[in-house]
Amino acid sequence: MSSKRFLTGITTSGTPHLGNYVGSIRPSVRASLRPDVESFYFLADYHALIKIDEPDRIQRSTLEIAASWLAAGLDPARVVFYRQSDVPEIPELTWFLTCVTGKGILNRAHAYKAAVDKNTSTGEDPDSDVSAGLFMYPVLMGADILMFNAHKVPVGRDQIQHIEMAHDMAHSFNYRYGEHFVPPEAEIEESVATLPGLDGRKMSKSYDNTIPLFATRAELKKLINSIVTDSRAPGEAKSTEGSALFQIFQAFASAEETAALSQAYQDGIAWGDAKQVVFERIDREIAPMRDAYLALMADPAKIEAILLAGAIKARQIATPFMSRLRHAVGLRDLRAQAQTQKVKAAKVAKPAFKQYREKDGKFYFKLVDAEGKLLLQSLAFDSPKEAGQTIGLLQTQGAAALPALANQLVTVSALEADTISAALTLMAEPD
Repeated sequence: MSSKRFLTGITTSGTPHLGNYVGSIRPSVRASLRPDVESFYFLADYHALIKIDEPDRIQRSTLEIAASWLAAGLDPARVVFYRQSDVPEIPELTWFLTCVTGKGILNRAHAYKAAVDKNTSTGEDPDSDVSAGLFMYPVLMGADILMFNAHKVPVGRDQIQHIEMAHDMAHSFNYRYGEHFVPPEAEIEESVATLPGLDGRKMSKSYDNTIPLFATRAELKKLINSIVTDSRAPGEAKSTEGSALFQIFQAFASAEETAALSQAYQDGIAWGDAKQVVFERIDREIAPMRDAYLALMADPAKIEAILLAGAIKARQIATPFMSRLRHAVGLRDLRAQAQTQKVKAAKVAKPAFKQYREKDGKFYFKLVDAEGKLLLQSLAFDSPKEAGQTIGLLQTQGAAALPALANQLVTVSALEADTISAALTLMAEPD
């Protein structure tokens, strides 16, 4: 692969929010415009099943996320844009990776550890209500990435562990079955690695502290006004450190705009005025995409057609690759067994030296080809050691040793010397 592959996805468990946009959608769309990048984007609906048991919600979220990406400028003609569940090779690869991934690695996964810690703190069984899906989540994510041999995966800093796990899975599989996977790396925009939500914690559907990406202008203003700030009064200097409001602004603003708001903080800007600045800056970027989003939401058939076309493109890569992986691990057509054995035999069969003792008490050796045809015959030696030393010279020096050994070998013609030289060279080659 000459170009770099970027891959990212969003779980179809809710409405896309600003954190999804700045941490995944925006950098991914930008990357898709680069001529040296091959981009893959997917709707992670298998992942949604881990924590959502509301079918209608998953369906609605799939529509909203697809519309969000397209409205943000994703061009399906330039990229591979697909729904995870439309590529059956992904769960098959998940099983392959499961078989080369240590349980101890999965024990350390952040989501699983958090669930265990929560149960332990309340006196519950450590694995209470922990599904195998939650435990195996990193392996499914690894399959998402490795199926398409992505070089870079845009993620928030809290997701780096999953990319590191996928990296380990690639090495583990490659060690056992040969080089098949490219170990992936995380791609992070340092200033927006994790966007805070309304309450200062990570913006997440799990915390119900999100700002929907395509909220109306009025809703957007209302939500930004509800971002938690401290009690410092107007005119009193304020700190940008730990300020969720400032961090959200920084994710949208230029360096100059960020510096200006930072100065305003020091000058004691009122929180209400600061929130107005943040609102206007975010809306300036989001507003042009809002109309496109609403039009797409009104035409789900168009989005479905785009996703199915994307699945065809994805499977043009995944199907032959999975076929190679199946062969690598031994899931093969039994009719090819006989041919495989012939090939192995051909690889193993090589010319060989045969050392033996005759009735006269003397020791001899001969060189035969892979089919047992005589290529070289020695004269008599008084001891097996002498015969072995002569064989050693032929093995290390090849045909160049023939003139010096003329008195120990049956006469060798020039034509025979060429044949013997070729045989000795073949013997020296590694299996």
